[in-house]
Amino acid sequence: MNATPLALHADSIDAKAADTRPPGRWAWLRPLLTMAVVYLLLSAATRLLLWVVFGRVDGVSATALPVIVGLGAINDFMQALYLLIPLSLFLALAPRPTPRARRLLTVGAWLMIAGMLFIGACEYFFFEEFDSRFNLVAVDYLIYPTEVIGDIRDEYPVVPLLAAIAVLAALATWALRSRLHIHPQAQTPRGHHRLLLLAGHAGVVAAVTLFWTADALAVFSNRVANELTANGPARFFAALNSNHIDYPVFYRSGDATAMFERLTADLGRGGGSFVDLPGGDLTRRFDANPAGLGKLNVVVLVEESLGAEYVGAYGDTRGLTPEFDRLSREGLLFTRAYATGTRTVRGLEALTASLPPIPSESIVKRPGNEGIATWGKVMNQLGYQSSFLYGGYGAFDNMNHYFGSNGFAILDRSQLPPPRFANIWGVSDEDLLHAAVEHFDQRAGDGRPFFAVIMSTSNHKPYTFPDGVEGVPPRGGGRKAGVRYADHAIGEFMRAAATRPWFRDTLFVIVADHDARVYGRADIPLNTYEIPLLIYAPAHIRPGRIDTPTSQIDVAPTVLGLLGLPYEAPFFGQDVLAWPKDQPRTLLFNHNHDVAVLSGDRLCILGLRKEAHCQRYERLPGAPGAQTTRFGTLDDDPEVIDLAVAYYQTAYDLFTQRRYR
Repeated sequence: MNATPLALHADSIDAKAADTRPPGRWAWLRPLLTMAVVYLLLSAATRLLLWVVFGRVDGVSATALPVIVGLGAINDFMQALYLLIPLSLFLALAPRPTPRARRLLTVGAWLMIAGMLFIGACEYFFFEEFDSRFNLVAVDYLIYPTEVIGDIRDEYPVVPLLAAIAVLAALATWALRSRLHIHPQAQTPRGHHRLLLLAGHAGVVAAVTLFWTADALAVFSNRVANELTANGPARFFAALNSNHIDYPVFYRSGDATAMFERLTADLGRGGGSFVDLPGGDLTRRFDANPAGLGKLNVVVLVEESLGAEYVGAYGDTRGLTPEFDRLSREGLLFTRAYATGTRTVRGLEALTASLPPIPSESIVKRPGNEGIATWGKVMNQLGYQSSFLYGGYGAFDNMNHYFGSNGFAILDRSQLPPPRFANIWGVSDEDLLHAAVEHFDQRAGDGRPFFAVIMSTSNHKPYTFPDGVEGVPPRGGGRKAGVRYADHAIGEFMRAAATRPWFRDTLFVIVADHDARVYGRADIPLNTYEIPLLIYAPAHIRPGRIDTPTSQIDVAPTVLGLLGLPYEAPFFGQDVLAWPKDQPRTLLFNHNHDVAVLSGDRLCILGLRKEAHCQRYERLPGAPGAQTTRFGTLDDDPEVIDLAVAYYQTAYDLFTQRRYR
């Protein structure tokens, strides 16, 4: 390969360009120190530019600037320790000033400086858009590369910017050429000494990783001042690690007391008595109902990606779900049930914690989700044994940690019996549900009622299934085969359960985590959020249809209302069966970075940059998934916008402040 002109020039540097003074003992580290200084200077320049353009507008005074620059330099130094590891490794392994080493150092320095300039430019544009250093928004953008790259191409002069960065990096490398090469006469330590220095660098990085945080020096009351002090790449990796977004900074918010009062007024329509409103506690007390079903076992079967549009009981005519359809005629079918989001963890969050889908990551994956208010916690307090059963490995999406930290016994793939069939996502639904029956046999033998959440996996790509299931090819059948197999497994499970002594006193809930996919031009395409929801206890509940709009966060309060057991919990959901018929429901949704509230026919959406807008939503007759929704223009409705803010801001505050207990 031909060397670049810049690399060839590195070979032709004469004595005039080199430092003619006798090299010191540590001269071989000069490239490392030079790049550290370059990074610190460029980071400081970025910080000053951000202050000039954005900080002053946001009330960051010049008197605070010396402290910001000083603390910022510390943050930058901590990040430089990570950045310089590759260069440190190179110097430890190839310290001699050979022509090849000089060329590699020159090209490597150019790439590093170009990367620093590129990150600085990205930070400027990001700060311009979000008034912040990199955060979870930047992390989440990586999930949607097609849309983001297209938007960047349309919005910014990408090619001229990259060309300018390349030229500036080349000029900087040229100017620093004498500082980027090891002096020919430099003394270099022996190999084991160099490796000890490398190990020392790695040890310092490890210590920083353990004991330093990206926000360690956030000492200002002004948020923007703290943003200026922070280091952008450090914040990016912190967001990547914590999946955290600061709701009040990016979404519409209001006075916390006023929003709390607005929320409690809406929640109060569903009954129960608040325990401690002055203390900012949403906990409601529900007294025992003598007409309730009592301490029945409760099994919640959460079906992977089973949208209502595939289910015959909801109007589909393809005959994909004969088992569910049969059960629906013997149980309580909720005809307008909605998922809160588009991910499994969103469904599990809503069903088990009865919490709104706060942006942008589910609490199942967030830190601080231990010991929160959950359906399992309530059931345990009532004397139940709570379990979570999953066909895959529960480390995925942090499920085991979430459920295990909230009073659930865990039974995942690592603990299940050897399956008859499994794929990348987990054991087959038949294997999982067979193991569930055996697990419930053991639980019933303990003499206490049991509560269980079962998460299936089979209705998912690659759509591979066991042989011998009618209408389900082992592979190649796609989504329809996935629905058929999931339905087949439901039927097998219910028939096996019906042979057990505990079946008669068990209430089953069959519900989906979300639809197969979200599509449509609407901001929140609600027709693809409709999911099946069935409550089945033939010895205790008469068949029926419930047309009241119902969310996944309503499932726990509704089942608890059916049981009639006394409990206290700060749940955001409502007992739909006790809901006043003349009152509009409040439903909650998440789609990408947006969150929304549906109140009656008014859908109000909260987006990034504190955006809020409303639409009129109309659900037309027809099977879910067809063209059965219509959205109309609607002037922004302050009442519903405030209601949306009240739900999401309060939910965020309670969870992040660890008060959702």
